[in-house]
Amino acid sequence: MSEIQFGDNFSDHSVHSGPNAGFQFDFHCERCRDAWRSDFVPYRSGQVSSWMGKAAGILGGVLGHASEAAGGLAEAGYGKAHDRAFAGAVEQAKQHFHRCAQCMQYVCDRCWGKEKGLCFNCAPDVEVAIEAARAEGERQAAAERATLEGAKRAGKRDVKRDRQLVCPKCSAETHGAKFCPECGEKLAVETVCPKCSATVAPGTKFCPECGAKLA
Repeated sequence: MSEIQFGDNFSDHSVHSGPNAGFQFDFHCERCRDAWRSDFVPYRSGQVSSWMGKAAGILGGVLGHASEAAGGLAEAGYGKAHDRAFAGAVEQAKQHFHRCAQCMQYVCDRCWGKEKGLCFNCAPDVEVAIEAARAEGERQAAAERATLEGAKRAGKRDVKRDRQLVCPKCSAETHGAKFCPECGEKLAVETVCPKCSATVAPGTKFCPECGAKLA
């Protein structure tokens, strides 16, 4: 059994029959997924069968039998013709792709490191790696600063107050507001005494637990 190269990174655009019958293949870079398309190889038997079929539909008679015979020959010869065309396309593709000795993937010229003889996945370009590492460091540092800033802002938030997040009247999201932003319904949001942390009903002026005046 012969070796099949580019076995999992090609697309077959071959047409079995009709005026456009022929063979053509796309080969994909396994790193960037860009594609290269092989030259179109016409499948003459499939084309002739189509032409004769059209003629037979118009004239009938002997051409009808000839059309059936041509169709049978085209069907019988398609497999071998396809294999030959694919083998030729593979030879063309070899001029546009490199096989990495490390990951064994086929990559295009843009993804191939000539100096190392490896693809850029296995041997990344040093300058690119430096910029990527610097960008990642900047992202991490910015995220840490943002986390600290968020912690500072959190100190100004009232985290003890219960919030009614959905209006009981119209079911709109309230986002913790005291009145529904959609229908204006007053939301029955319980509060917490700032002195003793007891739960206090809305509208209460003094805490029933410790007597503290509520805002």
